[in-house]
Amino acid sequence: MGRRKGIMSDSLKEEIAKELGFYGKVQTDGWGGITTRDAGNMVKRAIQMAEEQMVKNHK
Repeated sequence: MGRRKGIMSDSLKEEIAKELGFYGKVQTDGWGGITTRDAGNMVKRAIQMAEEQMVKNHK
């Protein structure tokens, strides 16, 4: 069975990780090395970015 493709692109994940300050950990340990809290914050930020984009697109 193939790996399910993630919803977020790698570049978006990297951008958010840099913004939230744990990209160095990703570079060292890979995505599996981040904490659950970091992962949760990353998802929250992605949702926030999507909502901001939707607001811009509806004006």
